[in-house]
Amino acid sequence: MLAVCGVESAWASSSSRLRAGVAGVAMSRRGAVLFAALCVIWGIPYLLIRVAVSEVSPAFLVFVRTGLAALLLLPLAARRGQLRPLLPQWRWLLLFAATEIAVPWFLLSRAEEHLTSSLTGLLIAAVPLIGALITARDGGAHRLDRRAWSGLLVGFLGVGALVGLDFGRVGLGPLLEVCVVVVGYACGPLILARRLASLPSLGVISAALALTAAVYATPALLQMPAHLRTDVALALAGLAVVCTAGAFIVFFALIASIGPVRATVVTYVNPAVAAVLGVLILSERFTTGMGVGFGLVLAGSVLAAGGRRLKREPAAGDHFQPSGDTAAVSRTSL
Repeated sequence: MLAVCGVESAWASSSSRLRAGVAGVAMSRRGAVLFAALCVIWGIPYLLIRVAVSEVSPAFLVFVRTGLAALLLLPLAARRGQLRPLLPQWRWLLLFAATEIAVPWFLLSRAEEHLTSSLTGLLIAAVPLIGALITARDGGAHRLDRRAWSGLLVGFLGVGALVGLDFGRVGLGPLLEVCVVVVGYACGPLILARRLASLPSLGVISAALALTAAVYATPALLQMPAHLRTDVALALAGLAVVCTAGAFIVFFALIASIGPVRATVVTYVNPAVAAVLGVLILSERFTTGMGVGFGLVLAGSVLAAGGRRLKREPAAGDHFQPSGDTAAVSRTSL
């Protein structure tokens, strides 16, 4: 599930997010509505994936999700002239599509054939921790202090609690697949910020979705089911229209309303929404390990993000153009 979050990665602006959320300008009613909507929109993909993979293959799911979303977003990007500027950076665009969408979405779907949607959503909450480790290697402005390293330790203990306290109920294979997803979600934003930052964000996302759909077209056709249950068809449509195409439009509107820093707070809410929906709708079991682990991961992410200095991000009243600021677009969630 693709989320669009702060500069460089979800964790990278967490410190400023928290300060802006407390000391920044009060969120408008429109901003609050958009924020609440996005928390739900990016919290439900795990539930919908779990429903869909009960009948369709991961390749078919990824093809339908990216194909339909691309059909909705590409015309909008083309009308705004946001596709031609991508051509000089096509190699980095391919790498971004593979790292952020093609590989993670396939492996996430495979993992949810065996893992509950609630546990999967909580495991994805480790993305900020991996992002912190990756960007810490840069040194300078990205160097982590003692508090941040303590946060990483707490966070990884949380990941261990998520799976360790209930290891008998989960398999090693699906867990490794989620690990690859987490690394991809942490690396994708770095490619955006460092190689594609000057390109229009809607164009980048639309093209990446279309490229992914093209890759999965053949295996999807070979694995096309003879028929679809109504709930599966609705889950596929929801993933493509609401959780992908619609989510980007809502997120761009949210950034324009409250600024990119405060908008990324949504990444802390999504996993909790995923867990609640899985328990309430799919009757999944919420275990002690999941509760303890998510609390530790959340606390570790906040500590790790608070241990680095950040340049000031635009506040709610600052000018922001989502159509031309790819640096403000990165991965959170699905």
